[in-house]
Amino acid sequence: MNLHELFTPSSSPERLGIPSSGIVQFIESLHRERINMHGFLLLRHGKIAAEGYWAPYSATSMHRMYSVSKSFVSLAIGMLIDEGRIALQDRAVTFFNDKLPEVVHPYLAQATVRDLLTMASPHSRTAYTRHDPDWAAAFFHNKPSHVPGTVFSYDTSATVILSSIVERISGTPFLSYMRERLLDPIGFSRDAWCLKTPEGTSWGGSGVMCSLRDMAKLAYVCMNKGRYHDRQLISEAYIREATSKQIDNSLSGHNGYGYQIWIERDNGFSFRGMGSQLAYCYPDLDLLFACMADTQGSPSAEVSLVHAFREHIYNAIRESPLPDDEAANTILNEKMKSLRILPQQGNPTSSFERKVDGNWYAFQDNPMGSKRMRLRFFGDEGIWEYENAAGGHRLRFGLGKTVQGTFPQKNHLGETVGTVSGKGYDCLASAAWVEEHKLNMLVYITDIHLGSLKMTVSFKENEITIFMTKAAEWFLDEYEGVASGSATP
Repeated sequence: MNLHELFTPSSSPERLGIPSSGIVQFIESLHRERINMHGFLLLRHGKIAAEGYWAPYSATSMHRMYSVSKSFVSLAIGMLIDEGRIALQDRAVTFFNDKLPEVVHPYLAQATVRDLLTMASPHSRTAYTRHDPDWAAAFFHNKPSHVPGTVFSYDTSATVILSSIVERISGTPFLSYMRERLLDPIGFSRDAWCLKTPEGTSWGGSGVMCSLRDMAKLAYVCMNKGRYHDRQLISEAYIREATSKQIDNSLSGHNGYGYQIWIERDNGFSFRGMGSQLAYCYPDLDLLFACMADTQGSPSAEVSLVHAFREHIYNAIRESPLPDDEAANTILNEKMKSLRILPQQGNPTSSFERKVDGNWYAFQDNPMGSKRMRLRFFGDEGIWEYENAAGGHRLRFGLGKTVQGTFPQKNHLGETVGTVSGKGYDCLASAAWVEEHKLNMLVYITDIHLGSLKMTVSFKENEITIFMTKAAEWFLDEYEGVASGSATP
């Protein structure tokens, strides 16, 4: 069997026991909930039942996978174990003599590779902050809270240590180490890469940039016990343990945790990343559902997304092929062709447009440092001009549509955490009138760092109030708060 016999589209979902009507209902549910989806892929028996992308995203888009990266690191550790270069019971401190304090806390001294894989590190929270210059050193220098290997406590710094171990043993970035034996055989994108920690190692806890298909292919290897086609790429023994419950996490409402992989009901497991980067695997059904999105700041959105998958797809699957449903399949194909990221909901026009168009408004002192702003309207587009502590800025937005542009925050986070560049963030911007005197704006950051900014602009006679809220990790900090002011001559 050659590479292209897997991950090719089926003639219809029904041939794989999945009704096209269920996939249509799944998409419609996402749109009703206005979930900021970027793409999804549904795979059964090694064939693609459905694959769709919300423009401007596509099958080749390099997308930030956030904590799905942790599952990739687990596979790299498994490869080292297969090669006999590391063992689960090896103590983490033995790999970091150059980063240890003079006196190592006994809890840290005890922590094993297995403890870190199962999120049973001695820290009850991530040991580093965005301001630390060396995240691996922070893990060993910060005081731990409990005996390792005892309780589940989600700790991204544990994965930072694991990915650093891979790079110290292999002498190369962890994705490069995985390339020849694992990534290349499955057709993983050659231009995939990983953000770096301040000390220069791969940020295996959150930084992998790859395509949706790349994520799905690695999940597929795990669902097939380390195999891809007729090749055993990682030992079945390691994959069996990695995708099985190794520690309880039911206090937080979960079903268990393996080695940097979540355990799901119905004998399933998943890769999960912040903002709804997901790969759900159900070996008993030979079913894989993967998606990428940006639901940061809206936990209910991910709940709704997973619920829609369970209700409209998972529960509708049959063991045998279903009769062809040409009508539903036609509807599905049309929907897939027209997928677009949804703009701000509301009315594209208002009587207030003429009253406020081009007027400058000066703000009172406020925590955001906003000084003044104005809105200008040009048919179905507009321009937001404003001044804050960083100077003057402008952003084009659509009315009833999204407009691609560059968000004018010049302290753009770089490819290494802690560095910034002078360019802005790629974005989609839209706005709509939600009341006659009130405009809401929605900005989606579509860069290597994902995020969103929501703003309400409310006018009252010659006065203005803005309310901003952002969902973005470590940036857009000056776009959160409330400010009021009045029109200027």
